[in-house]
Amino acid sequence: MLNINILCIGKIKENFFKNAINEYSKRLSKYCNLTISELPDEKIPSKVNEKIMEGIKDLEGQKILAHLKKDSYIICLDLHGKQFTSEEFSSKIDSIALNYNSSITFIIGGTLGISKEILDLANEKICFSKMTFPHQLIRVFLLEQLFRAFKISNNETYHW
Repeated sequence: MLNINILCIGKIKENFFKNAINEYSKRLSKYCNLTISELPDEKIPSKVNEKIMEGIKDLEGQKILAHLKKDSYIICLDLHGKQFTSEEFSSKIDSIALNYNSSITFIIGGTLGISKEILDLANEKICFSKMTFPHQLIRVFLLEQLFRAFKISNNETYHW
């Protein structure tokens, strides 16, 4: 069974996000081994500049680096990444599982994004939208699209 790891900077505080994440995690358990690791975010001072922002991303990147599994295919969620339809995303997941290995790690950065070091390590960068969304909501989007991808690849209908 495919191992899906999701590394996230920041905790989910809102119950409505937690409920959606728990529901999709339950649904995904039929298709994969899912692990979600929440890593602490860095405090952002009230006055920031580019150097401070890069420093914060680097600190968060070190936390991500410490949790990366060597044999995992790494996908960063990034505004500059490639966009997929749900069908293309499903095919991508199938292709990775078939051609690379049995572990995929998705990385969701903090408020400021993902460090250059982590982006450079990634096998792939994907973008769900050119719009900006809170990382809590992106986590729900990712889980929903993973669930949809497994339904598509198994020729199952998707009713919500």
